[in-house]
Amino acid sequence: MHIARTGLGVASATAVAALAVTALGTAAPAAVPHTLAVPAVAGHTLVHGVSSPLTSEQCQTKWHINCYTPLQYRTAYDLNALYRKGVTGKGRTIVIVDSYGSPTVQHDLDVYSKQFGLPSTKVKVVKWGHVPAFDPKNSDMTGWAGETTLDVEMAHAVAPAAKIVVVETAVSETEGTTGLPEMMDAEKYLIDHNVGDVISQSFGATENTFPGFDKGDFSSIKKLRYAFQDANRKHVTVLAASGDGGATDLKLDGKTYYNKRVNSWPSSDPLVTSIGGTQLHLNDKGERVKPDSVYNDYGSGGGGQSHVFTRPSFQNGVKSKVGARRGTPDVSMSAAVNGGAWIYSSYDPTAVGWDVSGGTSEATPLFSGIVALADQAAGHRVGNIQQALYGLYAHRAKANGIVDVNDGTNNSYEGVTGYKAVNGYDLATGVGTVDALKFVPALAKASRHG
Repeated sequence: MHIARTGLGVASATAVAALAVTALGTAAPAAVPHTLAVPAVAGHTLVHGVSSPLTSEQCQTKWHINCYTPLQYRTAYDLNALYRKGVTGKGRTIVIVDSYGSPTVQHDLDVYSKQFGLPSTKVKVVKWGHVPAFDPKNSDMTGWAGETTLDVEMAHAVAPAAKIVVVETAVSETEGTTGLPEMMDAEKYLIDHNVGDVISQSFGATENTFPGFDKGDFSSIKKLRYAFQDANRKHVTVLAASGDGGATDLKLDGKTYYNKRVNSWPSSDPLVTSIGGTQLHLNDKGERVKPDSVYNDYGSGGGGQSHVFTRPSFQNGVKSKVGARRGTPDVSMSAAVNGGAWIYSSYDPTAVGWDVSGGTSEATPLFSGIVALADQAAGHRVGNIQQALYGLYAHRAKANGIVDVNDGTNNSYEGVTGYKAVNGYDLATGVGTVDALKFVPALAKASRHG
């Protein structure tokens, strides 16, 4: 779903679903210096805590949207043949980082898994700092609990045998001063202690909101890169949501958008793989009824040029699109709310049940599952995948499982003109999306890290 920036403008690219009732409460009063995560469609109570998931046809009749199960995603992304070969993420660990977490995350994953006939998995929770007791009346906490639920259930949907570690930080994300350092510290600690093969980050902060940006001083961002530099050395893959504001994003107040093209960190960091958003058009079996589009409904897939980072060498092959700057996203997965994912939650006793979520914070954990599968297939971590990803795109992309998104839809949003999905790489969907049956072995083979 679309996100709110928590903090002096941080996006919790939080999918606390556009449609997730659990996240539709009003934000708690903002304490200076940060604003709290607010779903983009607060007020659009389209899907309440429903007692059981509905078919897409029923969702269309009732709410005029499509809603998808993990079984549909498995068909759409060509995952079932991999599972039959035993490639399920076994022996690999996905790390998910969220403020506060959810007190019911294990129970909710168990219910979710049982509903769709999936094996569940043990969720290990790591508390970083003095995480306060969960208060279901605190909308900041329930917003993050919704994000945590979505992250865990989407990662599990793709890599059902992978271990999941949820890192709960003690403060909500705030722009570069409180929040992001805690998240980076937690990530570095886990990397240094060899916990996790891929890190999924469903949060981001507009580059322009960091201290010093207006004066051309990017040190406040660059000083936060230590976890990613560590991950790069230890061959841990780091992913981040490209955001849900299209070619623009939120200002410091966390509510209003820039009237120009901007980008967000950590998605814009060259050490991070930026995950953008698509809209899937599926029937109830999960088969495509038409090609994927750009996510652009209750939010829009983030993408564009970084104002902080210059073009990294892995994007030299797409310099006609990115220019002299780092371009995002790199690759995209399902994120549209019209075509959102069913998730189950019970952390809010007033809204126990099934909700529909979307956003690039859905796409990111989906792709973390893809990476975990590639790690297992390779027999080792694939690590920083950027060179491999763009190499696979440049040479026989289709045979390597890279699926172009080129239907001409765009990520224009909030009055700011975005970018069109055209043939090849673009700043709406990156290299496109993936056919996992081909992409997973290709990525495993392309990775050189032992």
